[in-house]
Amino acid sequence: MRLPTFATALALTALTGSAHAADLRDRLYDPAGGVMVVAHRACHAAAPSRGLMTAVPENSLAALERCIALGVDVVEIDVRRTQDGALVLMHDAKVDRTTTGKGKVSDLTLGELQDLRLEVDGAATGASPPTLSAFLRMARGRILVNLDIKEDGATVAQVARLVHDVGADDWVLFKARADLGATPIADQPLYRNLAFMPIVGGKGAPRAEQLGAITTAQASGLQAIPAVELDALKKDGFAAVRDAAHAAHVRVWTNSLAGKGVRGVPDTAGDSHALTDPDKAWGGLIAEGVNVVQTDHPAALLDYLNQHDLRGRASTSIAVANAGSPAPVLIGASSRSR
Repeated sequence: MRLPTFATALALTALTGSAHAADLRDRLYDPAGGVMVVAHRACHAAAPSRGLMTAVPENSLAALERCIALGVDVVEIDVRRTQDGALVLMHDAKVDRTTTGKGKVSDLTLGELQDLRLEVDGAATGASPPTLSAFLRMARGRILVNLDIKEDGATVAQVARLVHDVGADDWVLFKARADLGATPIADQPLYRNLAFMPIVGGKGAPRAEQLGAITTAQASGLQAIPAVELDALKKDGFAAVRDAAHAAHVRVWTNSLAGKGVRGVPDTAGDSHALTDPDKAWGGLIAEGVNVVQTDHPAALLDYLNQHDLRGRASTSIAVANAGSPAPVLIGASSRSR
């Protein structure tokens, strides 16, 4: 039997990868498609249950490869702009915490930034902070990418152009805060043909019913949204947003880091408790109607979901009690187009 040429192997890999990304995208737009896992700043933490005993730098290419190896659904990364206009991955405004250098990203050129080395627990690695382009090209067709763009305006437009140039329109997810009275952000020209998710939180409106109204409005546009991300919601606000999202057949996405997505919701806790009591930390969120969880410990979350059969389509139409009503809300299917 003649072995395939290298070019043929690359083509087959690209087709397989594209099919994988398309399946993940379809699951993201299907609230009945199981609980999905998002790796916060990529998969930087150690994963002892998978034989990965050491950490790697956050927002790095190594952390991306670890996510893909683990089978994570979505990788979340942070994007900033250098002094000379390059788009790079860095969570903090300064490079001090995560690299061998000092100073603001916005004061450094791309060349200066790439002369630095990423650190793990204060020890330098051989890797420099990656550009967004390099990260997206490595992720192409293998995983969904959620962008946390740390700057507004021109930077967001520049990122959108890059995503289009890379051909990542369908598997890169943009997001922005939605306020009361705002028209569907997904329908704005900037996000045309791009996947977009609104963020709903206490800063958008003061009352629970208003937060629910924001969710309903954002899900009513011509371009379907896959999810709504929760931001520091208290109990009543969470229930209002969750119920509105379920009624619109979109996913409920929360960050399980302590004090982030949901606050004060009974029987839930953050990542700090997840490794010792996942039933409360993650199981509580899922029981309350969350079906996308962003975490710093994606391997442990995957283990938990697999143990409880919460990854497949059939087993995750989670029944959630409506606030003020004994009737359950069943998370149903959705369509990308309206």
